[in-house]
Amino acid sequence: MMSKTLRTLILILMACLPAYLLVACKLPQMPLSAAAGQPAAGRELLLAAPAGSTPTATPFQPLPPTPTYLPTDFPTPIPSETPTPDPARLTGEPPRLAPEVSRTWADYPGPVIWPDIEVPPPTGILAHPEDQVNILLLGSDQRPNDGGFRTDTIILLTLNPAEGTAHLTSFPRDLYVYIPGWTVQRINTAFAHGGFDLLALTMEYNFGVAPDYYVLINLWSFVDVIDSLGGIDVEVGQTLCDHRDDHGETCVYQGTESMDGEMALWYVRSRYSTSDFDRGRRQQEVIMAIFDRMLSLDGLQQAPELYEIYRDNVTTDIDLNDVIAYLPLAADLAVSRDIEHFYIGPHQVIDWVNYSGAYVLLPIRSAVLDVMRQALNTP
Repeated sequence: MMSKTLRTLILILMACLPAYLLVACKLPQMPLSAAAGQPAAGRELLLAAPAGSTPTATPFQPLPPTPTYLPTDFPTPIPSETPTPDPARLTGEPPRLAPEVSRTWADYPGPVIWPDIEVPPPTGILAHPEDQVNILLLGSDQRPNDGGFRTDTIILLTLNPAEGTAHLTSFPRDLYVYIPGWTVQRINTAFAHGGFDLLALTMEYNFGVAPDYYVLINLWSFVDVIDSLGGIDVEVGQTLCDHRDDHGETCVYQGTESMDGEMALWYVRSRYSTSDFDRGRRQQEVIMAIFDRMLSLDGLQQAPELYEIYRDNVTTDIDLNDVIAYLPLAADLAVSRDIEHFYIGPHQVIDWVNYSGAYVLLPIRSAVLDVMRQALNTP
């Protein structure tokens, strides 16, 4: 049987690792005054502005979530250290697929604030393996004693026990999407406006996936966890030089870079010289570095301290029994490293200026769904 320390480590890894970072709906026309720019002609957009439309302001009014903390005790039985292979993997049979499900506008609530662009039909739910589990990994920009926040880190963790794989898919915070029952806004405002239920509905409507769970963590906990690990070694994919508060111009270079909590926080949030797309890559690099460090000897020794940080700072709806069910997969991934990385990037979006003059990203439907089908293991 696993030692209690190792059980604790894998539980933390599966439940809170990624959070360190962070009828067709063609709405009737309304007589509004135009202010938003138009995307390039001939591009298939998930959202498109009708001729002559103008916006109504959509103020951001965040609602703080109610934390749900996991208990400190561990129920029995606990899986053994040697995971039991899935029968489908032994026989070579493909996993059973949940078929694609069509959706119409009637399946979702309409907007309460008139959007500044036309809202498209929902994508429907894409086909995916039946035993697949999708967890939204969210990092908020909340400051101490500040109730308002946005989820500037949005990564979808897709677990496939039958295949023994995991996928990470990053979504830029400035994606301009329909948030059902509210309006068209940046995707990073959905959780604060209506909690996980609203963000999950937004993901389903625009991206064809219905997330099962979420994990949300704040900035200062990220720093505490990395420092408790004694720092991490990040495989930097591209040299970065950018402003860092109280340090001036700071650079990290392609290759392996050792980082403490403050340096890692700067690395995943740096934005002056790079794009939101590059932030997504850097966030996934740090996730993998934390994964490696937590499985190292030093990480094992720090597991009790890490669990206390997790228990006090992470907001989640994952039940402990659900986490335990996936411990064999966690142990399997630690050996196989069968983790793939996906991104909604510059080839899946078009720059656009919204009603307030802010630059946002309009998803290109066909290109976005191509990425999502790969991320969700859709044939």
